[in-house]
Amino acid sequence: MLDFDLAEMYEVKTKVLKQAVKRNINRFPPDFMFELTKQEWNELVTNCDQFPENLKYSYINPTAFTEQGVAMLSSVLRSEKAIEVNVQIIRAFVILRQYALGYTELNRKLDEFMVETNMQFNDIYQALTELASQKALEDKPINPIGFILKE
Repeated sequence: MLDFDLAEMYEVKTKVLKQAVKRNINRFPPDFMFELTKQEWNELVTNCDQFPENLKYSYINPTAFTEQGVAMLSSVLRSEKAIEVNVQIIRAFVILRQYALGYTELNRKLDEFMVETNMQFNDIYQALTELASQKALEDKPINPIGFILKE
């Protein structure tokens, strides 16, 4: 999540959120939070054109927080609102993780089904091929046995 979205949720200014993080920077290792590069920010603005105008052209690059970084923010921002919002955000992350795990399980089951189905189709194809070759042998004219008189 980006710093300005979190600041809005916590009902503080982005500057205040960033100051609190800077005062406690040892709580935010690189896997908890990172600053977007100018190129990453420009790409994000290009792909998601729903940011307010004042943010699109800001010279300050936003900070992105991972799930762990968002959890750590509640210890830095000590208001009741911060705790309430943090609980809601963590619950949202849990739901997303459950959805992703469910999707992974569904994908695995689909792969198993496709393998089974392909094996069944291969068996059916092989059986049809054998039947067709037997039919071709049955339809082949048989040379008569015995003495044939020429007329």
